[in-house]
Parts: sequence; structure tokens; C-alpha cells
Amino acid sequence: MTSTTGAHTMTDLSPARTSDAFLRLALRIDAAASGALGVLSLAAAPLLVDVLGPPAPVLVGVGAFLVVFAAGLLVLASRRSIPRPAAWTVVLGNAGWVVASVLAVVLGGEALTGLGVAVVLVQAVAVAVFADLQWLGLRRMR
Repeated sequence: MTSTTGAHTMTDLSPARTSDAFLRLALRIDAAASGALGVLSLAAAPLLVDVLGPPAPVLVGVGAFLVVFAAGLLVLASRRSIPRPAAWTVVLGNAGWVVASVLAVVLGGEALTGLGVAVVLVQAVAVAVFADLQWLGLRRMR
């Protein structure tokens, strides 16, 4: 026999948890990938200059941004209720990152090595996937 209190508790928590579970997962995966790339860029900037092409200050700046961005994603994903405007900001920010990455290759590609171009384009594809997953998560929210 299920108690009314137990059933009531499940009813109160289940919709909020299940309707935004996909978005939370997408935000956490984005945070893990962004954080890892950010830490790598910060820790290995001097070594990556010759391999990828951009100057160390650019790599350090991008790395620092990514670490802060990842922390923000984790905070957002941990909220009891994910604010839709904040989630849309992440989706649009990720879309802007993809556009900026492609422009960096097209307009500043001579500063990048062949591997640098590949890395920028591969991470742009990954970010586009994150934006799409987050958009799907937003659509699943009630």
C-alpha cells in the first residue's frame, strides 16, 4: 500500500525532474567537454602554439573563458528549476561559438596550422551538437 504522502512527494518531484532531465544532461556534458578543453588550453598553451598556430595569449584567453563557461553550465544544470531564458542563452551562445569558429578558420586560417584548422572545426561540430541537444532538452521541458 502506498501512502498518500509518498505518492504526493513522487508527483511533486517527478515532473520537474523528468521534464528537464535531458537538458540537464546536455548541459553537464557540454560543461565536461568545455572544462576539459579549457583546462588543456590553459595548461598546455605554450606547447600548443607550434602545434595549432594561435599565439599563447589567445589559447590562454580561450581556455580561461571555457573554464568559466563550464562552471556556469554546472551551476545552471544544478538549479532546482532551469530558467528557460538562461538555457536559451546557452543555446544561442553555442550557436554563436560555432559561427565564430568557422569565421576564425575562414578569416584567420593562415594563423592556424592544418591541425589547428581541424581542431577548430571539430570542436565547432561538437558545440553544434551540444546546442542541438540543449535545444531538444528545452523542447522537452514542460
